[in-house]
Amino acid sequence: MSSVSDAAFDTRAFRRALGNFATGVTVVTAATEDGRKVGVTANSFNSVSLDPPLILWSIDKRSSSHEVFEAASHFAVNILAADQIDLSNNFAKPKEDRFAEIEFEAGEGGSPVFVDCSARFHCKKFQQIDGGDHWIMIGKVVAFDDFGRSPLLYHQGAYSMVLPHTRMTTREEGQLPSSHFQGRLTHNIYYLMTQALRAYQASYQPRQLSTGLRTSEARMLMVLENDAGLNMADLQREVAMPVREIEEAVANLKRKGLVNDEGDRVRLTIKGIDETEGLWAIAKQQQDKVFGQFSEEQVEHLKAVLKGVIQEA
Repeated sequence: MSSVSDAAFDTRAFRRALGNFATGVTVVTAATEDGRKVGVTANSFNSVSLDPPLILWSIDKRSSSHEVFEAASHFAVNILAADQIDLSNNFAKPKEDRFAEIEFEAGEGGSPVFVDCSARFHCKKFQQIDGGDHWIMIGKVVAFDDFGRSPLLYHQGAYSMVLPHTRMTTREEGQLPSSHFQGRLTHNIYYLMTQALRAYQASYQPRQLSTGLRTSEARMLMVLENDAGLNMADLQREVAMPVREIEEAVANLKRKGLVNDEGDRVRLTIKGIDETEGLWAIAKQQQDKVFGQFSEEQVEHLKAVLKGVIQEA
């Protein structure tokens, strides 16, 4: 147990612990009567009350955007869909004009709202509460849009997406497939791929986590080849994490002596190479266990198909 004392409180460790709580991802926006617009990426969104309909989110007191949120009569909460990572990153980075080249509409009170979201909540400012180093913003929902698109998730510093739990789809040995896995579903490639992924992860992820590395840290080590470092843009593309979280993960891996900087690139240390080889050993054991029932030709054909799908995406 990590005890908390005012004298020595590890805020990074606290943030990492909080990261175990998976959340959705939102972009909260507002506009003033004189036309100033702001938008910030936030995962602090939550419901408060059904009657009256209240929601909340929080903003860092140091944020330059707070002045507009404080002056505006309304704000909008855009719940991002799974394919809106770029939108999330756009409003998470310091930029002169975050709305440049971004498609949006004017919602209640002029708050910008985005197309193709999972949902949108148009809110009248209800209350602002002091919450330590953040302001807690409570809004009264005056209108909402429910588009039902699969949401973008955030877990352990990395973007994720919704997949049903493996316990909901596995069956005991010898049990016949349930009726929902018959007919057209047996020929639907997307359905088969998601089912296969869930089955694969059920035993793989616990073994990976047993190394003591977080999922995001393990993912980062495995994309760093022994003989080639990656810069920040490369890392963001390969591990699908916001820049801030990549920087924090790199700092954690540096603290553990697993990576270091070489110019603008991050490289594995000798210790990092050893740790990464352990991760690859776990990955190979899982691959051999799952695909050992298939011929080498079948496995190579599957790899070729998957690579082709990835290149077309």
